[in-house]
Amino acid sequence: MNYEERIKKDIELFKRNLNGIEGIELSNREKDIIERAMNYNTDTIYYLEKKDYITSFGCITYAHGLLDAIRIMHDLI
Repeated sequence: MNYEERIKKDIELFKRNLNGIEGIELSNREKDIIERAMNYNTDTIYYLEKKDYITSFGCITYAHGLLDAIRIMHDLI
């Protein structure tokens, strides 16, 4: 798997995990964290289109980490 394929796979995983928290009651702070994770996902796509794979991968990694923190707090993982 090349860099672009790997990043695209991570973007899809992020989307699935984001969908997995729909319907959960979140505090305002948690909503802010989710918004930040979504912004990192947007940055991932931007850098992927620029073929800056290192920055793109770094962004999706941050996005996953933020989302995973919320998922852990709600016993989803």
